[in-house]
Amino acid sequence: MAFIRKSADTHTLKDPVFEIAQRAQADMKVNGDLVVNATIGTLYGEDGRLVAYESVYHYYDHLDSRIKAKYAAGVAGNANYRNSVYRWVFGDIKIDLPHSVVATPGGTGSINSTMMNILEKGETVILPDNCWSNYALMAEMNSLKIARYSLFKDDHYDMDSIRETIAKVQKIQDKVLILVNDPCHNPTGYSMTVEEWKELIGILNEASEKTPVVLLDDIAYIDYAYNPENRAYMALFNTISENVMVIISFSCSKTLTFYDMRCGASIVLARRLRDVQDAEAVFEKTARSAWSNISNSGMETFAWVESEYKEQFLQEKQEYIEVMKERSSLFLKEAAECGLPIYPYKEGFFLTIKGKDPETTKKIHQVFLDHHIYTVLLGKDIRIGICSLPVRKVRGLAGKMKALIEENGLG
Repeated sequence: MAFIRKSADTHTLKDPVFEIAQRAQADMKVNGDLVVNATIGTLYGEDGRLVAYESVYHYYDHLDSRIKAKYAAGVAGNANYRNSVYRWVFGDIKIDLPHSVVATPGGTGSINSTMMNILEKGETVILPDNCWSNYALMAEMNSLKIARYSLFKDDHYDMDSIRETIAKVQKIQDKVLILVNDPCHNPTGYSMTVEEWKELIGILNEASEKTPVVLLDDIAYIDYAYNPENRAYMALFNTISENVMVIISFSCSKTLTFYDMRCGASIVLARRLRDVQDAEAVFEKTARSAWSNISNSGMETFAWVESEYKEQFLQEKQEYIEVMKERSSLFLKEAAECGLPIYPYKEGFFLTIKGKDPETTKKIHQVFLDHHIYTVLLGKDIRIGICSLPVRKVRGLAGKMKALIEENGLG
């Protein structure tokens, strides 16, 4: 008998990240340090252990149990948390637009809530052709179709493809929702320049003359950007037209190494206050009906870090950013020396081997697995989580990968 709705996909979920990560962990129990686990997008230290910032958890561990036990003050999140998120994300950048912050369970909750509330079932969301696979799953679960724009053209964002994809979608529906994951794109580690952002906003403003346009900016990895001016592009949001809305998805998971707490937020910006209020209203209803409210202790910890302990936290985080720089620089240098093709990387948790076609890349991925190298297969490309590899395991890895590809006639 069919108890689940007829339109549901009842095939077992096969997450490309967690599935391979579990295999890597099992292999490590047998082969130990021989295993290279570059799967999960969490930060590991040079000691091979998951990083949990002392500047975060010392405060959390000493919170009164009743603060950890109680509900949040409201469905949209605690007021101090919402204010802290806004200050944290924009810093010294002055935003001259009405705004609202609604707490969500991680950045995932924000992205899913946006897809659910912006588009009608059966409509199309615009995603990059190279992106986190969970975006597509969220679209599917919200009964949305997907149109994809080409991410790169000559090692830069393909603005022509974005413009063309928006135009195609506008022919079939009266609203556009387009997602970008910037800065520190997952999986390539690319970050747009301010000039690229300026061009993108121009494209959205032009498109908004035909239909409303919503830009969803997933900034999950923004706090691991190497460029200290990584938020400068946000000033351009002040130039959006009346028919453009910006929704920023923020994640405490990556920023605070707070993966378990599931704290995030949607930041809504628009030129008209009424539009912001409408978005806030439906986002709050989604929260109440889907997760009710998020972790009170998680919100209180973030608010404390932002208001009382930010300098110490940033100092601790910077130590790991420097480690990430060392890892990524070493890999990129050795990849260039051996001719391993990599998408343009600037900063962040991941970099990606550029493949030729899905079938060949699948074979390459299997060869890596056979030699205890665990990466994530993404269509025709392969993602490497530089965030989880100590320098000693990065050294020589690109050359080994290139050699395995050539030895097996897959180059």
